[in-house]
Formats: sequence, structure tokens, C-alpha cells
Amino acid sequence: MGVTSEAGAVLEQVRKVRQVRQYRPDPVPAEAVDQLLEIARWTGSSRNTQPWHFIVIRDKETLRRISQLRPPINWVADAPMAIAIVLDGASQLSEAYDEGRVTERLLIAAQILGLGGGVAWFGDASQEAEAKRILGIPDDRTARSVVTIGYPKSIRDPRPNPARAGRKPISEIVSYERFGQTSA
Repeated sequence: MGVTSEAGAVLEQVRKVRQVRQYRPDPVPAEAVDQLLEIARWTGSSRNTQPWHFIVIRDKETLRRISQLRPPINWVADAPMAIAIVLDGASQLSEAYDEGRVTERLLIAAQILGLGGGVAWFGDASQEAEAKRILGIPDDRTARSVVTIGYPKSIRDPRPNPARAGRKPISEIVSYERFGQTSA
């Protein structure tokens, strides 16, 4: 049984997902934000704990303050919006996996909606504490990142990136049954 054209179209969108750091100033429509939040809400989690709370950030001053937490995330200031991922703080290990799952779902959904997304990690414990203060997040919660959302400034990111040359071939990154076994 082959891949249906609908499945092929979705898989192509997933393949196109990339980290976006440069956005047009256009606002993200409320309907798109609602769809992103629904996708996030329905993301699977360890033991179905659903350990998250999402903060939608559109305020430019708040985005600017987050962008100043550390130099590698200064691009957050230019995003039209971001979604902060706040976790219950009950289980650092399982919540780290859950955070990764919901983050990737947001990036994929943004791509399918014709938007782009980027993940910005706050940094070390002191930077996380400052982000929590900026966003009014209780001390017992965990907050490590925001996902910026918007319309990409261009299809191609103009910054140099060695990964742009392509991806490693499947034969270099896949084994079957045991590490290093190259055939099924």
C-alpha cells in the first residue's frame, strides 16, 4: 500500500519545518493562534499528565525583555508573537520529553498553517528565573522556552548554515536491529 496524496502532502510539510528567526511584522490571525493552541492541547504527554500551561505573548516590550535574556535569542524581539511553555514542575525528566513533543507539534502546525516558528531557550537557571519573573510564572513551575510564531520574512534564511547543504544519507544514520547493521 502506497502513501496517499494527502499523507504525502502532510509529510512534505513536516519535511519543510525549520527554525525561523526572521519574521514579517504582520500579526498572526487569532484563528491561527487558536488552532495552534488546540494542537498543543491535544499533544500526548507522559501518563497523560498534560503538564503544561501556555502563555500567548504579543506584547512587544515583553518579547524584547525575553530576547535580552541572552544574546543567542535576541531575534525573539522581532517576532510578532510567542507561546511560552510552562510546565507543572513535578517531573523534570518526563516533562522534558513532553516539552519537546509539544514544541515540535507547534512548529509543524505553524508550517501547515503557512506560518513559521522558532524555539528560543531561556538559558541557565538564573535566566530561567528572570523569564519566569517577566512572565509572572510561579516559582514552583518550570519554564525553559518560548516558541515564536509568525510569517517568515523569506523562504530562505539568509544566514550561513552548514546544514543547508542537505542531510546525511539514511545509510549513515540508520541501523537495523543492532547498531551498525546496515540492512533489515
